[in-house]
Amino acid sequence: MAEVGNRKCRGVDCPNDAGTLQCPTCLKSGTDSFFCSQDCFKRSWNEHKSIHKKSNFLTNIFPPKVVSEPDPDTGTFNPYPSFPYTGSLRPVYPLSAKRTIPKSIPHPDYARDGIPRSEQKIIGRHNITILNKEEQEGMRKVCRLAREVLDAAARELKPGVTTDYIDEVVHKACIERDSYPSPLNYMNFPKSVCTSVNETICHGIPDQRPLKNGDIVNIDVTLYHKGFHGDINETYYVGDKALADPDAVRVVETARECLDQSIDLVKPGMLFRDPGNTIEKHAKTRNCSVVKTYCGHGINQLFHCAPNIPHYAKNKAVGTAKPGMCFTIEPMINIGTHRDRTWPDDWTSTTQDGSLSAQFEHTMLVTEDGVEVLTARLPDSPGGAVPMPSA
Repeated sequence: MAEVGNRKCRGVDCPNDAGTLQCPTCLKSGTDSFFCSQDCFKRSWNEHKSIHKKSNFLTNIFPPKVVSEPDPDTGTFNPYPSFPYTGSLRPVYPLSAKRTIPKSIPHPDYARDGIPRSEQKIIGRHNITILNKEEQEGMRKVCRLAREVLDAAARELKPGVTTDYIDEVVHKACIERDSYPSPLNYMNFPKSVCTSVNETICHGIPDQRPLKNGDIVNIDVTLYHKGFHGDINETYYVGDKALADPDAVRVVETARECLDQSIDLVKPGMLFRDPGNTIEKHAKTRNCSVVKTYCGHGINQLFHCAPNIPHYAKNKAVGTAKPGMCFTIEPMINIGTHRDRTWPDDWTSTTQDGSLSAQFEHTMLVTEDGVEVLTARLPDSPGGAVPMPSA
């Protein structure tokens, strides 16, 4: 599960972090668009204003419906029918009831009310935890379990399966391993796994939409086991149509390669700003872009902590890798623009132009002479690389 990085300026080709200045038109429509300065906003206006044309002016005259009418056959509905979606994907509600975890399984501190107090205590601190041998074994264990759960979920993927069913599979698999699914109620996230389909970049909420032949879907699994979190995700092809779609294969395999190449850098002395340079350089060779809003993160007894590891070039991340540090790298790669838009559920992040997005993630431990990928694929793990389409 990705950490939210510094908000980036929406200015055209602007590399700066955003300030508090927002486009007033976007603000009225509920769209995020922050800029670093008034000058940058003015310079970008001619291109930026084009997104306003997509808005339906009638919504200023007639109040939009709060939810769509339920489908008479299935009872499902879209809770945000007036939202300006960027692609064809829509939420399919109602969500299933919140799944429960036996009290005998240790819960993280946010399980009851959604507030990760242990993380909030260290906000603003840049000290990075060095795990001792016993703690490293705890991370190895939870990451092996996380891999098993992800593989179990991936084996269930096929056209017609809902992402809510994938959530059920993950939830049960966690309980079978005496583990708590870390996303559940983290900052009030309602489900046990993130499922991000097609133009969804990350943090998709499992719902009643059946997967279609031709979809791509990212499954993002994190387990909490005996005091430690293990985080992993992969993007999978749904059906033969997805494997035959050159754009789907290009974005998925580029994301996979970006992660692999960035892991090759990890060793004592690596600067945390370095993976982003490698990731963006490779993504550009495939005519893809790199999402800047979300980043890799430290992970141990806390779900998210220092260091932050951006995935884009020329970032300003501070710090150096040392033996005993544990963190994720999880590049999010888009076919089109790197910019994102969040649905009104406050979680689902999609590409601003509706183009496909893919992501891969591993949790890794810095060793004395390199890196140990704690969530590495097993010999029988489903999915895996496919040939890149010819130009």
